[in-house]
Order: sequence, then C-alpha cells, then structure tokens
Amino acid sequence: MYESVVWSEDGIPHSLRFKDRYHSCAGGLAQAATVFVAGCGLPGNWRGKTQFTVLETGFGLGLNFLSTWAAWEADSQRCDQLHFCSVEAYPVSSTDMVRAVCASVSSETDMAVLGRIQGLAQQLASVWQGLSPGIHVFHFAQGHVRLTLAVGEVGQVLPTLDCQADAVFLDGFSPSINPDMWSLSTLQAVALHCRPGTTLASYTVAKSVCEGLKQLGFLVSKCKGLPPKRDRLEAVFQSS
Repeated sequence: MYESVVWSEDGIPHSLRFKDRYHSCAGGLAQAATVFVAGCGLPGNWRGKTQFTVLETGFGLGLNFLSTWAAWEADSQRCDQLHFCSVEAYPVSSTDMVRAVCASVSSETDMAVLGRIQGLAQQLASVWQGLSPGIHVFHFAQGHVRLTLAVGEVGQVLPTLDCQADAVFLDGFSPSINPDMWSLSTLQAVALHCRPGTTLASYTVAKSVCEGLKQLGFLVSKCKGLPPKRDRLEAVFQSS
C-alpha cells in the first residue's frame, strides 16, 4: 500500500500521517530548485567530475530528485554519472508523484523546465512499483542517472547506505512534527556519508538542527529563504 496523500483545494499535497504539507506553499518545484538544488551549489559543483552523489533524507513526492535530474540533463557541462540516494519510510503512489509536478506550477514557472520535469516524472512513474522495505535501484538516461531508494525508517536505513555524498538534501516533515528525521543520531548518520567539502541544504533553520550540524563538523549559514519563509539553511562539511 502506498502512502495516502490529501490534496487541498489550492493544490497543496498534505500527509495524513504527519498532518503537514509536503512542501512550501510557494510550490514544490520552486522549493526543490531554490532551497535544495541551488542551495547545494548545483549545477556548478558537479562540473568537472566523473560522478556526483546526492544524499537525501526524505524522498517524499520525488520533486527534489526530478528537479536535480532535470538540471543535470539541461547542463552541457554535467558530470558523467549522477547518483541520487534517498530514504523514504512511506512511499507515495506514482499517480501522486506525477500530480505533484503539475500542481507545482506558479506564475514564475519556466514552462520549458516544467515540460522536461513532467517527462522525467513519467519515466519514474513507469518503474515505481513493488516498493517493499529495503533497497531499490533504478537506472535512467542510458545508465547515467541512478536512483537508490531505501524504503524504511531513516534511523534504521541511513547508516546502512553505501555512498559518499557530494551534496546532502536534508528534507522531511518539520522537526516539530517528525523529530526523528532531524535528531542528532540522524544527523550523525548523514555526517558519516560526508567528506570535507560536502554541501548540505535544508528549508529549516531550527536551532536544534543548526546546533547539531555545527557539533558534527558542518559550517552552517542562514540564507534568504523562499517566501513566505524568511530563512533557509546552507552548510559545508569541514571534518568530523
């Protein structure tokens, strides 16, 4: 069974389990592009590299993955191999993932980018099946894009992942609603997958998250947020 998504009249997807929206009211694609992709210095940071790995703590509706894939596809100087490694305890249906892309249209949406992401969402939806607990690997773009999806609770599966992250998307329902996603033990598991220079981005600037990251060796900065949020978080791993 896939996780139920409730769609409000204004097109915002909500989780019944966490009683929270899946993304900013500014739109999921805007949040993905501004907070996570640009927040981790992409596409610039993957240029000149053979492989680039993104680690994400909450796959959700897949908009961060799709936006990253679209940015990679559009970049003539992209790395050869893009590996996107994500964790999700409660996968949604492919129908809701595709709908989320269409529902993210705003007055500032680049329609060419939207069309590209819609096509990628259809490719993802075509293989989105049989997501039992465990590790699932999907290949796209003639093998140049790899999605590793770990289905399970973040605290259990994150430490078992075999990846070294060049960038981290720290995402999930808010710390007040889903504290396990943002606990120090989760952040410690994230740090184990980082190396000096790994970038990290998140929409939250909760004090506990910022202090936890600093404790684990990240240089943390507050940046201008995606309205209506005032701030967002960017960080760089220095050392453990």
